[in-house]
Amino acid sequence: MAKYSLIFKLKVVTAYLNGEGGYEYLTKKYGVKTTSQVRRWISAFKEFGKDGLCRKRNNTRYTSEFKLAVVESYLTSELSYRQIALQYGLNNPSLIARWKSDFMKYGTNAFVERPKGRIPTMSRTDEKAKITTHTKSRNQKKKKELTPEQARILELEKNNYATLK
Repeated sequence: MAKYSLIFKLKVVTAYLNGEGGYEYLTKKYGVKTTSQVRRWISAFKEFGKDGLCRKRNNTRYTSEFKLAVVESYLTSELSYRQIALQYGLNNPSLIARWKSDFMKYGTNAFVERPKGRIPTMSRTDEKAKITTHTKSRNQKKKKELTPEQARILELEKNNYATLK
């Protein structure tokens, strides 16, 4: 659960917009941990409206071209992470910092789409082969475990077949 509800954030933001006080005063009045938090809420509200204060329930997937454009924009301009985030409609400026560090470390390959999940240790054909050999070995074990009566019948049938030849 989020530490601050949407209603609480709206109350703080509207208090600021109505001129009830600055960042420091509202931080102390409403018991918010840091003034930077209040500052972020206000800038998010100014840029995105009420949606800027809502918590996102799902992760947004950005294309590699979009990430590259954002990083190049940051590197070629004198703007801060927050300003670039507002320019591109991102609510999380630290995302740009992570993209930039990945870009510096791996280059353009940092944004290549990779399959998610664990790498399979065996291919599908190996799995099928393993299953068939397992069932074969189980059937062979069953054949070896004949009752004495079944073994006697098999022996008689072999003898009978040999005499017919």
